[in-house]
Amino acid sequence: MLKQILNKIPRKSPKGDSQDTAGNDPGDNSNGFQCTIGGGTFSSRFNVVKRVSSAVFPASMMTGLEAVEPFMSFKDVSNSQKQNLFISKLNFCCKVYDFSDSDKNYTEINSKHETLIELVEFVSSGSAKFNESAIAAMCKMCAINLFRVFPPKYRSNSSGGEAEDEEPIFDPAWSHLQIVYDLLLRFISYNSLDAKVAKKYVDDSFMSRMLDLFDSEDPRERDCLKTILHRIYGKFMVHRPFIRKAVSNIIYRFVFETERHNGIAELLEIFGSVITGFALPLKEEHRMFLLRALIPLHKPKSVGVYHQQLTYCVIQFVEKDPKLASDVIKGLLKCWPLTNSQKELMFLSELEEVLEMTSLVEFQKIMVPLFRRIGCCLTSSHYQVAERAHLLWNNEHVLHLVTQNRQVVLPLVFSSLEQNIQNHWNQAVLNLTRNLKKILTEMDEELMSACQRKLEEDNFLSNVAAEKRRATWERLENATAVQPVCNNIFLSVEPATCSITC
Repeated sequence: MLKQILNKIPRKSPKGDSQDTAGNDPGDNSNGFQCTIGGGTFSSRFNVVKRVSSAVFPASMMTGLEAVEPFMSFKDVSNSQKQNLFISKLNFCCKVYDFSDSDKNYTEINSKHETLIELVEFVSSGSAKFNESAIAAMCKMCAINLFRVFPPKYRSNSSGGEAEDEEPIFDPAWSHLQIVYDLLLRFISYNSLDAKVAKKYVDDSFMSRMLDLFDSEDPRERDCLKTILHRIYGKFMVHRPFIRKAVSNIIYRFVFETERHNGIAELLEIFGSVITGFALPLKEEHRMFLLRALIPLHKPKSVGVYHQQLTYCVIQFVEKDPKLASDVIKGLLKCWPLTNSQKELMFLSELEEVLEMTSLVEFQKIMVPLFRRIGCCLTSSHYQVAERAHLLWNNEHVLHLVTQNRQVVLPLVFSSLEQNIQNHWNQAVLNLTRNLKKILTEMDEELMSACQRKLEEDNFLSNVAAEKRRATWERLENATAVQPVCNNIFLSVEPATCSITC
């Protein structure tokens, strides 16, 4: 009786049985085929099928998932296994090689290059299905290949950014990086991609590391990043606040700390199109981005590298909200260069574009400091700056604003015009000054005559003050020269009373 009970208790399977169950079962032909060699028949599974490692994808997503050997072509597998082959190839491309030695790992590098091309073609054909496993594999492959630490910069210039006259540095691994970027772009742009699932992997950490890549010295890489980031911003709305904040932090660090970054122009180019999509009225966050990030970007010496993109962003803000024009002009005047003529030329061009969209009310808020600065530019010894300042008056809208406020503006610039006529060395500037004076005289001849009389009066008073100052200094020198010296100590001399401020 006891023996019958013991026989009913299930026995523990030996190790060998459990291994056969998980591995190759000789008696199972469901996934294999029969082959006869020399009269002997044996059962075998396809060697191209194996379990995906849990180190590549989370175990929860790997249940029941099989991957195909990555060296097979998509044409050589059935439609049901193409998705598994796709993931297997993504896993294979996670290996990164050293491109500094062209002969090292040549076979492996070439094999990876061909696999990447196959992946791009497969995604382009529309056959790929980006379920959660494929999304995870794609993001991991892109992260391993793209996210890296750049070597220290040994640029000779300390002004920051990639100088206009320097040759760009190209990444030796670009042959692989370019294909990975192309694959990432196609992945982000894929029509059937579920953004809600993808955002679990294209998360804030992924975005932060991608933004770090904008400091690459390879312009080709920055151009790819620009396109990809723009697509991500459009597709993943949840990431938009983070991207704006992260870009602001990059700009703050560049302006106030390092003045070194290679991707400011590309980031601004992206934001040029982002700003056009801002809803009205503008949020305070967007207004602060203009005043605290874009305006201070005029300060660095390397502003010429990205000034075109910066001007476009500023103009987009003013078009969105014309009331921002006065704030922008105040910011420009605060950052105005005093010793850099090339920057001054850029500022004058940007100033004209802003003034074209400035209303009369906003113009009146800043016209006094503005035309004091323009008056200084009119008399600049750098002839290009002087010419550019004169050409401002050819703008019809600017001239209209001046006409409406000529009682304030003309007295501010009249002395500069007279100074040019008397002293400027450049004939072209001299001719422009005469033409401008003629235009202003036709605008209000009586006011110009009053300005002329006021200038003559000021010059007379200035000459009188200068003569008094000279006479005072002469008396002081004479008084000091006749005092005796005793034991190397000068006797105290009562200072002469001077009513003129020296």
